[in-house]
Amino acid sequence: MRNLIVIIIIALAVSANAQTGSIQTSAPLTTATPESVGMSTERLNRMDAIFKESINNGDVPGIVALVARNGKVVFHEAYGMADTESDRKMKKDDIFRIASQTKAITSTAVMMLWEEGKFRLDDPISKYIPGFKNPGVLESFKYSDTTYTTVPAVKEITIRHLLTHTSGIGYGVIDGDERFQMIYNKAGITDLFTTEKISIEESVKKLAKLPLHHNPGEEFTYSEGLDVLGYFIEVVSGMPFDVYLRKHLFDPLGMDDTWFYLPGSIADRLVSVQKKENGDWIRYPVTFYDTDYPVKGAKRFFSGGAGLSSSAKDYATFLQMYLNGGELNGVRILSRTTVQVLMGNQTGDLYGDAVAYYGLAFGVVTSKGQDAGGEGSEGTFSWGGYFNTQYFADPKEQTIGVIMKQTQGPVNDETGWKFRLLVNQAIDD
Repeated sequence: MRNLIVIIIIALAVSANAQTGSIQTSAPLTTATPESVGMSTERLNRMDAIFKESINNGDVPGIVALVARNGKVVFHEAYGMADTESDRKMKKDDIFRIASQTKAITSTAVMMLWEEGKFRLDDPISKYIPGFKNPGVLESFKYSDTTYTTVPAVKEITIRHLLTHTSGIGYGVIDGDERFQMIYNKAGITDLFTTEKISIEESVKKLAKLPLHHNPGEEFTYSEGLDVLGYFIEVVSGMPFDVYLRKHLFDPLGMDDTWFYLPGSIADRLVSVQKKENGDWIRYPVTFYDTDYPVKGAKRFFSGGAGLSSSAKDYATFLQMYLNGGELNGVRILSRTTVQVLMGNQTGDLYGDAVAYYGLAFGVVTSKGQDAGGEGSEGTFSWGGYFNTQYFADPKEQTIGVIMKQTQGPVNDETGWKFRLLVNQAIDD
């Protein structure tokens, strides 16, 4: 009887860590031959040649690339160096700072909570984070002392605005407007990554006091809105953001390589960020951030817009869940109806690109993008990261492509666009 009680307790604990079970059961990503899923080995080998050429030419120091179709990995290779200075070769399971690829994961968590009826997408964020009440839009700015004036925004910032980069919030040090770079710096906003002892709550509450680029909903301005939503997830779920992702997304999907801060057992798999100097690849120095943030420092800042590190296989697993309509391995992360909402055009023509629009988590290819060539089928969704990582997933062709690199500074790297083209040209059914 005691053993039965233990089994029941364990079963309940396991079920509590998953989102929900599903009547659908798609297998986890497994390896198969290209031909078994309608792809050509000979054509995939064109990719191998181009990657080797890129490494030999010194365009990038190292690459990990993964291609999957119909839930089967048909290409997963590593090239070059993970750290040139120490002569460490790249391995297929190495871990990369995925930066803005974090955004889609944060958006997914938001929509998981939305499915539970915790909020409406058009709720004002001030309902949950009061500091955002009565936002102001920047009117005038003095470069001499960074003082500024604002005018009241015509509407409140909503959760949908934050998901779609239409809130008017800026992006501090990488903002395209120097005025906002200066305003954010003066206010002590933590952009992107840090080893400092600060929480996402502290940074977001500072951010709430600052002016907007424009009225919410009127323009597309790439922003720290996903950091705001990281803290919003803490408020709504009642648990730290990193814990929520681990319990409700990463563990259920088996994404054991995806973390804000890497456990010691896998920290040695982190690839170095490198830059080209006098023809050699060297480690990128400490600037406004320390590139070693995933393994050192206070480890308290859970950036919903840029903080995660992951492997190619883990990120492909996340994308496969989407291609499956929100389910993987019998775990239902999102309803397929919610996935449909996520993939819909949420920004009209504000994204300013006829070949793609922005949904609630990804850039999505339009029919014009499909016909232009090289982007994949209509409905292909994609994004990239600050340290030179890219991904895409094509629902029509059921293909996934993930290419991971770790560089900063000027590079002559064409592997991103070539990879996407080469995956598509290898389809042979």
